[in-house]
Amino acid sequence: MMKKLMILATLVAGFALFDVKAQTVNGVRLSEITADYIQIKQIERTFSDKVFIEVEYGQITSDSNNLCIKDDNGKKMEFNSALEFVNKVKSYGYELFQVFSEREAKSDSSAVYVLKKK
Repeated sequence: MMKKLMILATLVAGFALFDVKAQTVNGVRLSEITADYIQIKQIERTFSDKVFIEVEYGQITSDSNNLCIKDDNGKKMEFNSALEFVNKVKSYGYELFQVFSEREAKSDSSAVYVLKKK
């Protein structure tokens, strides 16, 4: 009985992880980022409720497109909000440290989240 239960639990875990996609920024997996602090911003999408997330951790990048979180296929990942991503990176050992507003145009401002490694 116990052996069957262990096999079933292993199968369930395997199927649950099957759909998990690796998250990378600038070609680096989020789990491999060693920076003490990272900064994230949400990028609004036209005609969509979803957002892209930009992550800066001190990396050098020539294209702001490389700041976005991407999956294994190099496709930008969509999130419901920046806060959804903040909750996801808790599993990578980061916690919310500070939030501030950044002005992009005279009337536009957006939240910038600073996360600190635990």
